[in-house]
Amino acid sequence: MTKFRLAHLGLVMAAIGFTAAAPLAGFSSVAFAAETVRAEIGKPLQEAQKLAAAGKNKEALAKLRETDSVGNKSANDTYLIERTRASAASAAGDFDTAAKAFESVINSGKLSAAEQPKFTQALAGIYYRIKDYPKAITWIQRALKDNPSDGAMKELLIQTYYISGKYAEAAKELSSQKTLNEAQLGMLANIQLKQNDKTGYVQTLERMAASYPKPQTWADLLQRVQTKPGYSSTLSLDVLRLRLANGLLTKPSEYMEMSQLSLQTGNPAEALKIINEGYKKGALGTGSDAPRHQRLKDLATKTQAEFDGKLAAAEAEATKAKDADALANLGYALVSSGKADKGLALMDQAVKLGTGRNPEAIKLHYGIAQSIAGKKAAALSTFKTVKGTDGTADLARYWTISLNHA
Repeated sequence: MTKFRLAHLGLVMAAIGFTAAAPLAGFSSVAFAAETVRAEIGKPLQEAQKLAAAGKNKEALAKLRETDSVGNKSANDTYLIERTRASAASAAGDFDTAAKAFESVINSGKLSAAEQPKFTQALAGIYYRIKDYPKAITWIQRALKDNPSDGAMKELLIQTYYISGKYAEAAKELSSQKTLNEAQLGMLANIQLKQNDKTGYVQTLERMAASYPKPQTWADLLQRVQTKPGYSSTLSLDVLRLRLANGLLTKPSEYMEMSQLSLQTGNPAEALKIINEGYKKGALGTGSDAPRHQRLKDLATKTQAEFDGKLAAAEAEATKAKDADALANLGYALVSSGKADKGLALMDQAVKLGTGRNPEAIKLHYGIAQSIAGKKAAALSTFKTVKGTDGTADLARYWTISLNHA
């Protein structure tokens, strides 16, 4: 099972001006005319602002509390007090106090059109910070109502839905976006796992493999295709071919299994390539099994010599009998041994005959052979024609994804 991390909240918070170094940059208190504020409010308010400007925010909050007992405050008095309190409290890390102050300032109706969205965004971030997710969602939605294209708020909404367990809502928001970054795709995959949405999860893995290919994604994707209903075990070698192409073969047993399967399909050249790759990677030729590895290599070399000796007769027989399977297997083996033009011609005949035991698998192998021969465009075109429901179409799609990142 693939595990994904949630995107870091700090990136979102920084985007709305909320950081540890400057908790609420731009939300400082405002100047006021002395004659409009009574002395019992004006004096502590001025002192609080001076303290906050000097970085003494806790002292500023204490000074502001002197105004709380003053009665008959005007709307402007309250606005000036709460705006100063919002800035000092956020800087002091007292986010519960900051949240209440911000709500008061926003609801005062005194903010300018330019300031209103900044305060709304900051309040949403504060409620997220103190884990009051219902209120965070309310204020994020309010911010998005004012600015639907605000990417930071959209991401914060998705994360808030996710972390508060509202997976359906988070998935809906993610699905509404045209493109998703790696963290968002990871979040969507996590949601689909939680909801046991196996089909959706695999589709998201495919998107991740296409845009952000990583070994763990490919490993999960290829493991899951083999557990799909109707998957044919005859495609085991093809899965290993994709694993090899994406750097997922690491164990000696994997190199041994793949090379043995290649020999069984009549492709000693492919087997030798796999064995040599195993030796190069240090997976084969070492340890107590080194003699066994050498015996397999010797067998592949001997089988290749026998293949070369019988090639002409085998080709003539397959062509005369119009044996699609024999032509396809022979053609693939020729491509693997470096005789691409001749091998692809035989495979093309097999595809056109369409009489093999599994015509879709023959097309899949034709596309893989074309890619081996360096004919990427032709391979991509061939993969599009594979329609099998036994895993062949899935593997063709995965080869397309892999080739597009090669």
